[in-house]
Amino acid sequence: MRLEAWYTLRKFAYHYLHNDDYETWGSRAINYMLVALIIGNVIAVLLESVDAIYQQYQIFFDAFELFSIAVFTLEYILRFWSVAEKEPFESAWKVRWAYVTSGAAIIDLLAILPAYVNFFVHIDLRFLRILRLLRLLKLTRYFISLQILLRVIEREKGSFQAVIFILLIMIVMAAAGIYVVEGSAQPEVFSSIPASMWWAVVTLTTVGYGDVTPITPLGRFLGALITILGVGLAALPAGILANGLANELELRKQQLELKFRDLLQNCEIDIIGDEKKIEEIRRDVGLSTEQTKDIVLQLIRERQEHESDVAKNKYCFCPHCGHKLPE
Repeated sequence: MRLEAWYTLRKFAYHYLHNDDYETWGSRAINYMLVALIIGNVIAVLLESVDAIYQQYQIFFDAFELFSIAVFTLEYILRFWSVAEKEPFESAWKVRWAYVTSGAAIIDLLAILPAYVNFFVHIDLRFLRILRLLRLLKLTRYFISLQILLRVIEREKGSFQAVIFILLIMIVMAAAGIYVVEGSAQPEVFSSIPASMWWAVVTLTTVGYGDVTPITPLGRFLGALITILGVGLAALPAGILANGLANELELRKQQLELKFRDLLQNCEIDIIGDEKKIEEIRRDVGLSTEQTKDIVLQLIRERQEHESDVAKNKYCFCPHCGHKLPE
């Protein structure tokens, strides 16, 4: 009896924390509370950086931090414990290990780990505040747009690696070139290739702070050439990301439309008259109103064409023997 209650409780925790398809007012309330707590932590970190505010309300900031650590720790433990319900026929520890090594679990761990490390090893308060901002990454679990962005980055990581590799080569080549050209004219600025890399990075990324500039004609020509190359190179990651996002959104749109079409066809509802039921299915799937109208109109056309074909073929066969009549 106790064992059954234990598994029931674990399944309950799994549905509320892991199962995206299981949506109740309780699960929504938990998600809203966690999102509010994450945003509250970010606001607290920002306000704590103002010494006058932190010194005046330090006791409240410390209490809120302890409360946040307790909630996030409890969330991590419950997620770790209940994730075994994801694959009930697999080894529980095997499923848990797969969860621990996943990106979402690592983010959850990073959200609480610095606080516990600070109990044993003193961490500079400013650095600790920066680490607490990692809790902002927990929002990726609750917003589809952030999940799509992460999927695009994961899918296009090969392209991003190629761009970074090319950028590193260009930085080294630009730094070496400006060191050779400007080293004798400005030895205090371009004293070595590593020292020249700051100028190369700023120029290739088209930022151009202006703190370090070439003064020789050849150096200025090299700077102009590197700037032109940097314009195209800096646009590559943005182009890869934009193309990946467009492909991901189109794929998601097709999947949602297919799911919506299957639900409409499997449910015995009146496509023309039962607007309320169609609206419920649309919200469950997550389609826009325009997409829903297009699918409904397409289904109506397909149904009309099917009925027309049935009516046409009805008189093409003999009602007695079933053979096709001559045209």
